[in-house]
Amino acid sequence: MSAVDQINRYVQIVCKRLEEGKVLSFLGAGANLCERPEEAQWQASGHLPSGTELAAHLAESYAFPESEPLDLLRVSQWVEIAAGDAALFDELHAVFAGTYQPNKLHRLLAEIPGMLREKGKPQPGQLLITTNYDDALERAFGDVREPYDLVYYASEPNEPGRFVHVRPDGERVEIARNTDYRDFDLAERSVILKIHGAVDRADETADSYVITEDHYIDYLAQEENVGRLIPAYLMARMRSSHFLFLGYGMRDWNVRVILRLIWAGQARRFQSWAVQLSPGEIDRKMWDRNGVEIVDAPLEAWVDAMREQLA
Repeated sequence: MSAVDQINRYVQIVCKRLEEGKVLSFLGAGANLCERPEEAQWQASGHLPSGTELAAHLAESYAFPESEPLDLLRVSQWVEIAAGDAALFDELHAVFAGTYQPNKLHRLLAEIPGMLREKGKPQPGQLLITTNYDDALERAFGDVREPYDLVYYASEPNEPGRFVHVRPDGERVEIARNTDYRDFDLAERSVILKIHGAVDRADETADSYVITEDHYIDYLAQEENVGRLIPAYLMARMRSSHFLFLGYGMRDWNVRVILRLIWAGQARRFQSWAVQLSPGEIDRKMWDRNGVEIVDAPLEAWVDAMREQLA
């Protein structure tokens, strides 16, 4: 079977289940590299940085004392120690609130609800989960005037984290712990769930980032209660859906804790897929251990095939 035939086979299955409201997309850092030319420099070409590029930028700016390979968590921790969390958040805001355009993956995800609505599907709204801090996905939804609910993780120093709901009209609602909060309707509009925080272009003080080693320790310390932090309505959708991983690698170990908790609550097994070009042996074994099938293909090819299938 050719690579194109293999992609099309997976796309047919995913689209069928997507039209039935049974697939949620999970975007990792690699999602922002879709459609980006290999030779493009992120600052000069108006693209978002990879984790490695962001780590290098912070390390150079703040005289990081260790040699490569650079780790974003470690470098971010150094910036916070050397210059304070205000300086770290200033740097991150400058990067993620910069000038850049959504890529073809963001645009496809924003257009899918309209495609499903035109087909008369009963639940055109999607649940989209991302570990990214930028607002490229939200901007893609705005470009096609597709309404959505934004839910992002927020935390303050020495305070327990919580999720915040930003309604389509801009109103913000702090979601209490141990809640049955259900002010969403996937039959009407999509939900973008940002589990590691988010940039806020309108209010820099509302930025939230889980990015340093200490941030991850604090985050993991309460992840056993993540089922109580994430609204019950969204958790129920996760436990009754296939996961489609886009630009996500298994190195993000704290996310695996959340995924295990979600999958452990599934009454029946839902096959999940990861679109990842030329994954290494460790990633292959880790995906296999977690029951996720790899689609070895570029994200650009996957997006094109999805768009053709949904048309």
